[in-house]
Amino acid sequence: MGSKRVYTTACPRNCYSTCSFKVWTEDGKVINIDPHPLNLATPEGICLKGLSYVERVNSPKRILYPLKKINGQFVKITWDEALNKISEKLIYYKSNFSPQSVLFYYASGMSGLLNSISMNFWRMYGGATTVYGNLCWPAGLEASRLTLGENKHNVPWDLENSKLIVVWGKNPAESNIQQMIPIELAQQKGAKLIFVDPRRTASSERADLLIQPIPGTDGILALAIAQILIEKDQIDHEFIKNHVLGFDEFKKSLEKITIDEASIECGVSVPFIEKLADFVGTIKPMTLIPGYGMQRYTNGGQTTRCLLALSILTGNIGKPGACWHYANLQGDIFSDVKEPLNYFPPEKPDGVFRREIATAMLGEDMLRLTNPELKMAWVERGNPVTQNPDSNKVKEAFRKLEFKVVVEQFLTDTAQEADIVLPAKTMFEQSDIISSYWNPYVQLRQKVIEPIGEVKPETEIYYLLAKKMGFTDSEIEKNIPYPSDEAIEQWLTEKLKPFPEITLEKLKQGPVLTPALQEIAFSDYKFNTPSGKIELYCETAHKNWGVNPLPTYEKMVEGKQNTISKYPFNLMSPNTKNRIHSQFGNLESIKAIDSEPFATINLGDAAKKEINDNELIRVFNDRGELTIKARIDASLRPGNIVIINGYWHQEGSCPNALSKGRETDMGHGSAFHDNMVDYEKAAK
Repeated sequence: MGSKRVYTTACPRNCYSTCSFKVWTEDGKVINIDPHPLNLATPEGICLKGLSYVERVNSPKRILYPLKKINGQFVKITWDEALNKISEKLIYYKSNFSPQSVLFYYASGMSGLLNSISMNFWRMYGGATTVYGNLCWPAGLEASRLTLGENKHNVPWDLENSKLIVVWGKNPAESNIQQMIPIELAQQKGAKLIFVDPRRTASSERADLLIQPIPGTDGILALAIAQILIEKDQIDHEFIKNHVLGFDEFKKSLEKITIDEASIECGVSVPFIEKLADFVGTIKPMTLIPGYGMQRYTNGGQTTRCLLALSILTGNIGKPGACWHYANLQGDIFSDVKEPLNYFPPEKPDGVFRREIATAMLGEDMLRLTNPELKMAWVERGNPVTQNPDSNKVKEAFRKLEFKVVVEQFLTDTAQEADIVLPAKTMFEQSDIISSYWNPYVQLRQKVIEPIGEVKPETEIYYLLAKKMGFTDSEIEKNIPYPSDEAIEQWLTEKLKPFPEITLEKLKQGPVLTPALQEIAFSDYKFNTPSGKIELYCETAHKNWGVNPLPTYEKMVEGKQNTISKYPFNLMSPNTKNRIHSQFGNLESIKAIDSEPFATINLGDAAKKEINDNELIRVFNDRGELTIKARIDASLRPGNIVIINGYWHQEGSCPNALSKGRETDMGHGSAFHDNMVDYEKAAK
């Protein structure tokens, strides 16, 4: 038996939980993962995906060497060959077209402070073309920021102090499993649990009430509830008087809404609307937990403001058990500009980076750029050919490029498009510091093994590439840490200097609470808005985004009410416990329980189309089509079809083959859930 060691680390994926865990190694190999109880938000251990890290780091399918595409096939090459070719191309495109002929694309595949080194390299290069916006949550972030002044919520374990928990458009049993711990503790203390979701999920099985609206109509449902609360005088007058701007205007705006019309629009019966309103109006404290899916519609920002109005009217902000539980950026202590503001394009370009491509419209915008047109792309920490809307258009745009470099762990859809693939590190092969958008800890993602094969961390790739391109030692030293563990730890230590409460040694022992943490968000009733109050009426929302200053319901661009004659089914693409977007689904341990893609359809809808369980169906609209097995579910709201987010084109079932590249109403988010389709039995 070899020597076993145990380390503290944390998961860097784009996931609420950001779990702390212990990782065991033996003879330089990751062999096991255990819970880390010091993180109060994730004390019972990591999820199925986290447990599969043992396979992921050791997978025989992992890319361990540089690869070059020759005659359509990837062959192993040396690092010298790879870096020489990339250096040659970068120098050529800079000299002949400008640095902005190169697209630098990154996403949220792995978090960490060292990711900033990438931009340092591209600034050294002279710039590049980059994207603005984000695929995930900007509309909701911006709506919450405009209303409350910043994005924060109570610590996760405060949830057990709630007497009413309303989970709206979220399935935490799959997408945030650690949140189910305080939810169940609250229920044991007598709390009521409400779910609002067109689907019946593993989470909603625990609910006292399930409301199933038509996707994208959550705003009108929330406004109808707000009207009932005001009519029944079930609002917190003192809270509104002291802390809210625009209540009178908001109240007046609700006069044009009738409960009957709202019921028809959202597909929820009047008695169910009244029942939900009764829960919200009579039980305190309430925590409202909105998911991210419903703000990925063209009306996403305004929908978020409508929901937030319910917490505001009832005074459920700033108290134990009372919370708007959307995002908690208190742990992001290192950013000069926090999300979502860092997603926005600059008002005045700096002449170095051309930030003119919307993430939501990646393919379309790549194809339209001129002066200079794009010639090359470098992709890291992302899989845009799968994950961005209108992925057929994204694929077209990538195939038009002359040269593509992708830094990846596996041959994803995007890596398959590359001319050169460079092997990416895993979370175990370089130390870094991360935070969470849900729990309030700063954590060390600790290096526990040496990189396998010829894998090099991205910082080392940039260091070596800068050397190849002839940058001076002083310029490289100023921008990129030397590729050694000691240099990386010194770089991280410098980042921690403004925060004496946090040291690298402390982080090696476990998670550290963020300095100046406000465990009960807004308990000081300070709101960083122009008025210093919660802004139901928000002039900034109108000025910046052209939306109504008040929370209003706006129909979707491609909603059921607008396109029913041609494509009658809402395509929903939620997350699953088995993947984080397009990651993990290729692992054998995940395939053992989730062996093939499927589409969930309603029993009644299936009967009308004479489709049986497990039959192949063709799902289509004007943008694309895919063939996939049907799984029939009587509990799914009629008029919907569900295809999980993250299926690859290689699996034949990527839902973004059907989505449209368009932005949300605020925040430069991606409205790819605003997506209507039809389906039929596949031809044999």
